[in-house]
Amino acid sequence: MEFQREGILLFDQLQIRYYGLIIVLAMLVAATAAARLAKRAGYDPEHVWGGLTWAIIPGIIFARLWFVLFPSKSIIEAGRDTAWYIQNFFDLQNGAIAIWSGGLSIFGAVLGGFLGVYLYARRNKMPLGPWLDIAGVALPLAQAIGRWANFVNQELYGTVTTLPWGITIDSAHRIAPYESTIDYPAATTLFHPLFLYESLWSVLAFIVLLNVFLRYRSRLKAGDIFLFYVMQYGVIRFLLEFLRVDVTLVGGINVSQVVTAIGFLAALLFFLYRHRAGAASEQAEQPSA
Repeated sequence: MEFQREGILLFDQLQIRYYGLIIVLAMLVAATAAARLAKRAGYDPEHVWGGLTWAIIPGIIFARLWFVLFPSKSIIEAGRDTAWYIQNFFDLQNGAIAIWSGGLSIFGAVLGGFLGVYLYARRNKMPLGPWLDIAGVALPLAQAIGRWANFVNQELYGTVTTLPWGITIDSAHRIAPYESTIDYPAATTLFHPLFLYESLWSVLAFIVLLNVFLRYRSRLKAGDIFLFYVMQYGVIRFLLEFLRVDVTLVGGINVSQVVTAIGFLAALLFFLYRHRAGAASEQAEQPSA
């Protein structure tokens, strides 16, 4: 057994990647928290584990699919655009099927996971809104842990910085214009740890949303907390994209910023609409003096 930077090598052939271990840990911790929230809210916590089993497969498929459809600029510069992934689908090193090499998008993971949870809720005749609220609290916890998988893979870093918490990146994991170790020495050049920024933000989001769930849930409509989750992630991801070096561009436009901006606005407008409509309905039902 040999311990390496990105995983554990067993029998000189089988490699267990830390990336996968961290992702699994993130899911288990978040699901445990979600089960406790479900029990506190009067729901059967076993449905959390049932919903998770339905969410995992579509979550992984959609996460990889999003990455394949919208590869980052460094991937495209390396010659692996969407067409390449389709043509080399079964390439076990870098092909579309090689999820163990990294390359999972949180946007696709949330969409796929939502689809799985929706199908599970429909099958078991469960109200979707309350369970989405539980997911909205637990997801930031999963992200706070899961983002450390990006640290292991030396990805999700930003521009050069002189801040003391900057991190070094091996030359093999750098992208233009930072590949040169002459212009950017490996030992002294520091980069913004975007994975850390998002992880810390996610911890804060988890604490805030947890308090909202425990203290103010009765004043909200089912599904509101999930909308808060979408809004808060839209804010932090949109801002971090300004620092990120390995962005995804389509026609010169940052795809992640467009998606998060649309997600934020859609969640905000839907939240305002459903509460204005609810307030108007309640007022209409009140008898006149």
